[in-house]
Amino acid sequence: MRLDSRLSGVLHVLLHMAQAEGPVTSETMARAMDTNPVVIRRVMAGLRDQGYVRAEKGHGGGWTLACDLTKVTLRDIYYALGEPALLAIGHRTESPGCIVEEAVNAALGRTFDEATALLLARLGEVTLAALASEVQRRDGMRKGHKARAHG
Repeated sequence: MRLDSRLSGVLHVLLHMAQAEGPVTSETMARAMDTNPVVIRRVMAGLRDQGYVRAEKGHGGGWTLACDLTKVTLRDIYYALGEPALLAIGHRTESPGCIVEEAVNAALGRTFDEATALLLARLGEVTLAALASEVQRRDGMRKGHKARAHG
């Protein structure tokens, strides 16, 4: 089963946008994400509708951030993407005719609901600013390591 990587991809793009000096085109993002610009535009339109990004038209235009990274959580972006499935497992049959499968579905359903609630809570604790800070920390470590290796 193919996993849904939209949340990871959008976070990647948003963090690159946070580092950008100006607007970033759909074509540039598509190259970075190895996808089609139309896919990027569709996703970005959903984020624009939620007020997280804005589109600047014309020469030198593209997408820019329109939000305060300290106030936007990973859960906010997850919701803006339309709440893609968080778990890659599910019931074999949604409406079983077998009492054994009914019992299995009930137990798994409760467990899935609990796991989803925990994951959403954790996503709500991490802001885009915290992620951007982690990117900067890793960049500093990488640059420091290269300087020591060549020094």
